[in-house]
Amino acid sequence: MQHADTPWRVLVVDDEPDLVEVICGALRYEGWQARGVTCGLDAVTTAAEWHPHAVVLDVMLPDCDGLEVLRRVHRTDPEVRVLFLTARDAVEDRIAGISAGGDDYVTKPFSLEEVVVRLRGLLRRAAPTGPANPGTLTVGDLHLDPAARETSRGGEVVDLSPTEFALLRYLMEHPRQVLSKAQILDAVWSYDFGGQAHVVELYISYLRRKIDAGRPPMIHTVRGAGYVLKAPTG
Repeated sequence: MQHADTPWRVLVVDDEPDLVEVICGALRYEGWQARGVTCGLDAVTTAAEWHPHAVVLDVMLPDCDGLEVLRRVHRTDPEVRVLFLTARDAVEDRIAGISAGGDDYVTKPFSLEEVVVRLRGLLRRAAPTGPANPGTLTVGDLHLDPAARETSRGGEVVDLSPTEFALLRYLMEHPRQVLSKAQILDAVWSYDFGGQAHVVELYISYLRRKIDAGRPPMIHTVRGAGYVLKAPTG
């Protein structure tokens, strides 16, 4: 997604102009390119023209809510990373954002350092790593092709967001191994969520709906220990 000599491009969308400018300033200080807009329709237009690597996106916008903005942006570029800004303790916002394909979220009020750290984790996860043609991972009837970024179970294609894909890939790289939330956070998000480790539970929940729905379950919770992926028995 990014060449070594090309700075990350981040689009900041919030209806508070001062907040947009402050976040953009912090991102430019990191050496990234940043553009800011204050409404959803401008965000969709700017994203289509500028092709950002990531979008910092407020859920509540005056003309077009953040979830609709995400859907429209993903039609143009399904790989762009989205960091949602949500109201404090608005659990329904966070769940809706992840369900719609968002990659991460921060709750208002937040620190600029937190936004930068979250974005850095998303962008590092988006950067190409490993061999040019990594082999397909297979566990039971579940298949994941890292090179093609395709997933299927029982011959049926499973559509995953970039973060869901990264999470499933990590689970499939360690079949039958119990992985703790801390291990998952470190491997998939590349940093410590601190007190927000419950984001793992949310992503596991949505991954289960796509992988296990109507089929023998493969993703299991080991109470007090973490999660394990294994082929169904019998």
